Amino acid sequence: MLLTSSSIMISMIISMILISVCAIISKKSKNNREKMTPFECGFDPKSSSRMPFSIQFFMIAIIFLIFDVEIVILMPTIKIMQMTKVKSWFIVTSTFLIILVIGLYHEWKNGILEWTN
Repeated sequence: MLLTSSSIMISMIISMILISVCAIISKKSKNNREKMTPFECGFDPKSSSRMPFSIQFFMIAIIFLIFDVEIVILMPTIKIMQMTKVKSWFIVTSTFLIILVIGLYHEWKNGILEWTN
């Protein structure tokens, strides 16, 4: 019992020493001028590197990803149709597609698909 508690204490002390040494060694200046400037193949940038982000591109990308995942969900339904009854397959698939169409309609009505405001 004494051996295990002393080995635990030694391992804790060694761990704390290593963590402290790593923290001291890896101190970096927060305001390093070279790291704060943008880099364009060795040349100074012609304009600001902090240009505003267009939310339209982001929304179109998110909508694309959502519909892409939904297509992946729909792909196995053809194989499932062979294993189940056609009526239950049709109900599940049509319910899923109706939910997709309602979501698309909602996005359209909220103006998410409009490119210009």
